[in-house]
Amino acid sequence: MEVYERMIKRLVYRVSDIRPYINWLYFYHTWSMNGKPKEEKEKLRVEAETMLDEFETRYKTYAVFGVFDANSDEDDILIGDVRLPLLRQQRAKDNCSPHLCLSDFLRPLSSCIKDKVGAFATTVDTGMEFDYKHDDFRQMMAKVLAERLAEGTAEKMHEDVRRTYWGYAPDEHFTPEELHREMYQGIRPAIGYPSLPDTSVNFILNELIGMSRIGIHLTEIGMMQPHASVSGLMFAHPRAKYFDLGKIGEDQLRDYALRRRIPVEMMRKFLASSLVCNR
Repeated sequence: MEVYERMIKRLVYRVSDIRPYINWLYFYHTWSMNGKPKEEKEKLRVEAETMLDEFETRYKTYAVFGVFDANSDEDDILIGDVRLPLLRQQRAKDNCSPHLCLSDFLRPLSSCIKDKVGAFATTVDTGMEFDYKHDDFRQMMAKVLAERLAEGTAEKMHEDVRRTYWGYAPDEHFTPEELHREMYQGIRPAIGYPSLPDTSVNFILNELIGMSRIGIHLTEIGMMQPHASVSGLMFAHPRAKYFDLGKIGEDQLRDYALRRRIPVEMMRKFLASSLVCNR
């Protein structure tokens, strides 16, 4: 993959850089605080902010990304000599909406015009997950904040990419709240989420951007370690949007396994939670 080497960027952030990008709604959801009194939420928030103050002098967060020339080839994305097969959305036959695939947001190979796609991963210093074992509550708090910081780093990194590195939205100015509402142009679908449920796609992303540059290692099924890590793709198309694939049938499973060049039964394990009926 030497051809892409110079296009890959590694970013290091201070915790204070990322704090404005934390989505506290998800923080409260993790603690099952929805519907709880305001006073309880405020107390928990104060304890979280105090721990973030501790993090500031001890830890950092990291991102690695690449922006590559790319085209779509039906349900695949072609990035140089790398082929990234994807899945297409499943819908009821009487629904007139299009069945979307992420490859739809790139110019087709037949257009003879190169488009661009981004790939990324973000993570945190491993100490956030392991340095508080002496106190169950503080260990839980550290792990929850580590996850929020990894997600916040993805938000900050994506903003930097749009405004500077890819540069397709140099004049963009949004508040963190507007960023959380996804008011910007483009999308950042993450691996393991509804439009990209197959964690083994991480092996392809790792080939492209080298997740080890920021300390991420993959398990045999493509899960990332540290746990507080995020990876995915970036699309700039103004009409790009998030979607849920729905349940995957046997026909698409077999087609996808063939395109991925992975045995069907192994792919069945990767997509177990997304299949219509997993045998």
